[in-house]
Amino acid sequence: MKVILIKDLKDGGKAGDVLNVADGYARNFLIARGFAVEANAKNINELNGKKASQQHKLDVEKAENLAIKEKLDGKIVSVSAKAGQGGKLFGTITAGNVADAISKEFGVTIEKKKIALSSEIKAFGSYTAEIKLSQGVSFKMTVKAVEE
Repeated sequence: MKVILIKDLKDGGKAGDVLNVADGYARNFLIARGFAVEANAKNINELNGKKASQQHKLDVEKAENLAIKEKLDGKIVSVSAKAGQGGKLFGTITAGNVADAISKEFGVTIEKKKIALSSEIKAFGSYTAEIKLSQGVSFKMTVKAVEE
């Protein structure tokens, strides 16, 4: 009997897979416990529709990420911070500060966890930050720490 998995199985497969299993295993275990549904024409069409919808969402997300990359790749973002004693930075500049500066300067919202700084920013100057968006889109920006 052919079944479509609704939930992931430890040993059998992932949700959305179409499996050919024994009739008793399908009826008594997979379908009875809500792990699968019978692979009839209606359920197969629903599965194909869900897969197409997921692929469309991924394509749209990748296009948005590429637009962000095109807008920000190689740009310089200035982050102002207070100066401590001797002209040194008071504290450190974090990925959150860089994300806020990108939002203010370019109008693009990037989550701080997607920003990887080359090193801790504890002094004024220029540093490199790599922004890793989803769908394999990544690029580098220059972060310039300036005195407030």
